[in-house]
Amino acid sequence: MRKRLEGKVALVTGAGQGIGRGTCVALAKEGAMVAVAGRTESKCVAVAEEIRASGGTAIALRCDVTLRSDIEDAVSRTVRSFGGLTTVVNNAQSLRDGPLEFATEDDISLSWESGALGTFRMMQAAFPHLRENTDSCIVNFGSATAIRGSTGFGAYAMAKEAIRGLSRVAATEWGRYGIRVNVVVPHALSPAAAEFHAADPERAARVLKAVPLGRVGDPELDIGRAVVGLVSSDFGYMSGQTLMLTGGA
Repeated sequence: MRKRLEGKVALVTGAGQGIGRGTCVALAKEGAMVAVAGRTESKCVAVAEEIRASGGTAIALRCDVTLRSDIEDAVSRTVRSFGGLTTVVNNAQSLRDGPLEFATEDDISLSWESGALGTFRMMQAAFPHLRENTDSCIVNFGSATAIRGSTGFGAYAMAKEAIRGLSRVAATEWGRYGIRVNVVVPHALSPAAAEFHAADPERAARVLKAVPLGRVGDPELDIGRAVVGLVSSDFGYMSGQTLMLTGGA
């Protein structure tokens, strides 16, 4: 039986752990060839080996999305390895949280360079290859903290809402080439989320209590599989939208 994403080539950033890893595994299980890209090469190698051990196809790429040269190299190596590029998942994001009144320009630059600008750079680098296909897809990541205006996430919120605006413009401009661009807003137990829970258990408990489904999402089963759906033809008429994967919160 043919898998849903056979013939697709996906490049995923921030892919060495958490939601990035879960997305790579989910894409590979449905037949996509996956480039596992991230700053820490050893983590990407481990994810790629995990995929190959399960019968999938994957390569590991070191890629710091704050560096255009790294991004261009990652795109080129993906195309050389798999013969093209149909799918980009921009998951990479760094942040430093804290009250807005104490936020520094370095805090903002960290979120901006790794998030909004990293996403922008990857989209630009991938565009010439994505437009060669009739059904290409970009999935970017937003944040519920930005949509809600959660306390302590000012710098992060700036970058995440910029990504949503960028995605809507790209969906409008690139739709003529058959490129769909959507945003996922996840709530999942990533390493960063685990650190947050450990650092402030009371606040974490309040956050969980506000989730109607009563649990934190799984990076692969709840987020990765939803990305599979967006990439597949099942959502072939959806573009410029934000998909809230937050358990109803």
